[in-house]
Amino acid sequence: MAKSGKSTPKYKASKPATSPAKPAAARQIHDWLERPVSEQPESPWLPKIFWGLAALGFVMLVALSFGSGINADDKFQNDYSAKLVSYYSTFGADTSALNVPDGNMHLYGGFFEIVTGFANKALGYESSDLAYHNLRHASSAVLGWVAVLCTALLVRLIAGWQAGSIALVIMLLSPRFVGDSMMNPKDIPFAAGYMMALYNMAAVLNRMPRPGRWNLVGLAAGLAIALAVRAGGLLPFAYLGMFAGLHFLLKNGGLAALSNTKQLGRYAVMVIGVAAAGYLLAVFFWPYALQSPLKNPFVALSKFSELEVKIRVLYEGENIMSDKTPWHYPVKWMLYTIPLATLVGLVGYVVMLPQLLKKYNPLWILMVLFAGVFPVAYIIVKHSVIHDGWRHLTFAYPPLVAAAALFWNELSNQFSGKKALQYGVLGVMAALLLDSAAFIATNPKYPYTYFNPLTGGIKGAFGQFETDYWGISTRQGIEWLESQGILKPDMPESVVIATNMYYAVHKLTEKYGDKVKVKYLKWERRCDDAWDYGLYPTRFLDGATLQRGKWPPDNAVHIVEANGVPLLAVLKDNGRNCTLGSASLKVGDWDSAISFLQKETAAVPDNDLAWSSLAQAYFNASKLEEAKAAAEKALDISPDDMQASNLLGMYWLQKGDVVQAKAQFEGSLKREPSNAAAYYYLALIARSQGDDQTALNDLMKAIQVAPNFKAAYELSAQIYEATGNTSAAQQFRAAMNQIK
Repeated sequence: MAKSGKSTPKYKASKPATSPAKPAAARQIHDWLERPVSEQPESPWLPKIFWGLAALGFVMLVALSFGSGINADDKFQNDYSAKLVSYYSTFGADTSALNVPDGNMHLYGGFFEIVTGFANKALGYESSDLAYHNLRHASSAVLGWVAVLCTALLVRLIAGWQAGSIALVIMLLSPRFVGDSMMNPKDIPFAAGYMMALYNMAAVLNRMPRPGRWNLVGLAAGLAIALAVRAGGLLPFAYLGMFAGLHFLLKNGGLAALSNTKQLGRYAVMVIGVAAAGYLLAVFFWPYALQSPLKNPFVALSKFSELEVKIRVLYEGENIMSDKTPWHYPVKWMLYTIPLATLVGLVGYVVMLPQLLKKYNPLWILMVLFAGVFPVAYIIVKHSVIHDGWRHLTFAYPPLVAAAALFWNELSNQFSGKKALQYGVLGVMAALLLDSAAFIATNPKYPYTYFNPLTGGIKGAFGQFETDYWGISTRQGIEWLESQGILKPDMPESVVIATNMYYAVHKLTEKYGDKVKVKYLKWERRCDDAWDYGLYPTRFLDGATLQRGKWPPDNAVHIVEANGVPLLAVLKDNGRNCTLGSASLKVGDWDSAISFLQKETAAVPDNDLAWSSLAQAYFNASKLEEAKAAAEKALDISPDDMQASNLLGMYWLQKGDVVQAKAQFEGSLKREPSNAAAYYYLALIARSQGDDQTALNDLMKAIQVAPNFKAAYELSAQIYEATGNTSAAQQFRAAMNQIK
């Protein structure tokens, strides 16, 4: 390692042996692994700059965390945390943490939840206290900083203090990573363990056969934290075996070194000892694993592919299910949301790879690339279910930053004799970080919503990709209601808030007791119940609605924005006409429904639900032309509105235009494959044309997406009866009768 202010002499190989090529090749490989950290003289100020940046980053991340909202996953995390605290407090008597019936949280390690859970318990904080969540967020920020620091230390180990400082800067100006560090209790702790393991792995192997004590401790801790967060933490254990094996072979002369039992034994003791320590420590923080330490972590790893939650995501302007995303989903998300300095640095790293391999320790140069690229490639090859951008790959980002930092450092060093050019390189890198730095500065509450200039920033991404998919902007919505005096301790009347982010809103308003009632209503069901104010982020909204500028709706009284782009709308319901109209529609009072819904569409012209319900009321009242006009208005606002689309198809059926009706239902299914009613009406059309088999096929599709769709069973039974298959008809009627 280079000392401050002095260049480190190149490694000098010993005299060549008299035996031929193999020993010479072995010496050459040995020389590669013994290369100095840096051949460039480094200023004595660089270590101070490095640690100064690290300290500044720590303060920045922790400070930002106190402004973060509560993320949607915290409902499950906090519940699991409480169960874990009870499990350990009762010495295993309370076994609720061993099997979480409404999810798969028990398949996750409990490190973060145990530490923060006991800390909150010791301080007397309850989940209804903002301080409870602030402590969790600050803890996440600390672990985010650990990941940042270990990334920089790994780069410093490879190429010196300047390179490490560059890595620090890029990491701290990466809005997605910074934003996740503020409130992500799964992916950030995992990334911290991952990078702790990678850095200390390189440091330990660099000093073999006499590794540093603290690096051994750090390696065991990194392995433990990664596995004690999620079962995927078994990956760095595999890395340890792989890179330790490669290091041993390369340093000791290839396969011939296997006969060197003394050296082989030292490596084996180190790998087995550290891996065992890390594994045992991880299991201690994981009750499910404690039940069968050698089996259950692997069971958890295998079960994740079966239990992955499949949700609706917005990708490239289309709303699709997360298990139907194309292979390039994680690649494009990363391409569009990481700083340009990282992207350019990665391209430069690949181009400069032969040069970097010749100059620095090639094993670590390749490890950095492998640790960043392999997880992404694995997910693509396995077609794993991921959603919410690339947050499941958060741990793969720091190695990619390490690679980018190595490029910028090496490019700068090539002009070490010409300070102006050297500073010019660093200036270009800084310019490529300006956009991401500015986003963090102007959007400190939700920097994770960043998109880089390749998409035109967040403005270009609006309607194409998810923005605030965790709904953390609900905190700013609540704070606005408080600033307006709508929510306050001495409220004379209760306030009802509707939202699709129930947990966060409930926890943020729990301090008001029964003065605030929170109702969970999906965006497309917001007229199902009465409320005073609604808090809705863009999550789960139709991409076409956003692209057309039809959101936020006209009854929005406040909008939470990032760079002028709406993240969340605070709505006010005046008159509750949409709710009353929907209620009248359900009881068959068409005239009242029409009256209420006409008032709603007049007051809130872009309420697609009101137009769709009005179309239904008109249709039931046999006012076909009015129904058609209302349905078309609903589809103009929200092209994915199934009810309005189906009503148009039914309109054409009533008009006797079967061709137009069929085209309408087929078009509806292209936009929403789970539209059971569209399958049903296509079946009716097919039967009217004498095509019973097509009708039965469509009815089976309807039943698959809507198992309780009684009309589909009845029509299937009728078709089977007409074709003489009474046994099949009886089976369908029996199944229908079992539906409650």
